[in-house]
Amino acid sequence: MVDATTTAPDPCVPELTVVVPCYNERANVEPLIRKLDAALAGIAWEAVYVDDNSPDGTTAEVRRIAQTDPRVRCIRRIGRRGLASAVIEGALSSSAPFIAVMDGDLQHDETRLPDMLASLRGGACDLAVGSRHVEGGDSAGLSSRFRHSLSGLGIRLAQAFLPVSLSDPMSGFFMLPRPLFEQLAPRLTGQGFKILLDLVMSAPAPLRVAEIPCRFHPRLAGESKLDVLVLAQFAGLLLDKVFGGLLPLRFLTFCLVGALGVAVHLAVLTLAREVGGIEFSIAQAAATVVAMVFNFQLNNQITYRDQRLRGPLLWRGLLVFMLVCGVGAIANIGIANTLYENHAAAWTLAGAIGAAIGVVWNYAVSSTLVWRTR
Repeated sequence: MVDATTTAPDPCVPELTVVVPCYNERANVEPLIRKLDAALAGIAWEAVYVDDNSPDGTTAEVRRIAQTDPRVRCIRRIGRRGLASAVIEGALSSSAPFIAVMDGDLQHDETRLPDMLASLRGGACDLAVGSRHVEGGDSAGLSSRFRHSLSGLGIRLAQAFLPVSLSDPMSGFFMLPRPLFEQLAPRLTGQGFKILLDLVMSAPAPLRVAEIPCRFHPRLAGESKLDVLVLAQFAGLLLDKVFGGLLPLRFLTFCLVGALGVAVHLAVLTLAREVGGIEFSIAQAAATVVAMVFNFQLNNQITYRDQRLRGPLLWRGLLVFMLVCGVGAIANIGIANTLYENHAAAWTLAGAIGAAIGVVWNYAVSSTLVWRTR
């Protein structure tokens, strides 16, 4: 095996590009290169790390190794985040006939890469997926019962909509011909953390899939990115594909958050009216403020996760959101009061209509003034 810190063999045109989207994976970079070198012996390969400007020095570590191993490259992204868009950028930088995608946390079984490549070389399938849920596969590496349950829920949700049989649609370990990826790339949403589902549901015709059993190893360093918010984005991606891309994924996710905001708004309004006996206009104003803060926080965590605001930018974003959306709040309260006072609607319906108007306005200003690319 070639030492990742010493001079590597002369470069050659790679047959396989392994795209590794990553964030804060410095400790896992050199071990993964060593594992790829052993697993892909006899195969011309390269590894393209796409790093979302990790603060832990992931880019510096990749470039240190790249100085002595020309098979290793790094794309450092500033002002852009998200696994799906990282995969797209890495794959489109390749000239190899085949592209593999795997995580940089050592949890994917790199020894299965040759079998995935063999299944594609002969043209018997369009897509090879490393599956934890076929005979010989194992998902024991998921860190807790909660993450097992979360992954299982995502799998069942996806399988209800998939045009092909796929036992592990939540897998982030797969391989396909580069020309096929380039054909599908314009159809991809480029958002979220589960690009395999996006690829399968973006194909104009059902893909021929080969599932390769693989073991999911325990994480040794760094932190897992799988959480409830990832599953929420996953659900938004499904809705985007179900609607045929007519509505942007971000808009659909924003609407889902807005629906929750309406529920919060009505809950606060009900408490203020029924429990506190507060006058309707005051109760409506209080409910509007609470719902706006709720929507901001949830949108920051889900809808605009790839542009998430932190630190001082978080407070600035909240301030701008509150100030600009105050215009929508004025319309919200005014329309609700008019409907209620003219007996055109019950107070619950009047409140809901006012809140819905606020949601539409909030979306119109969010992308341009709050979560704009910095």
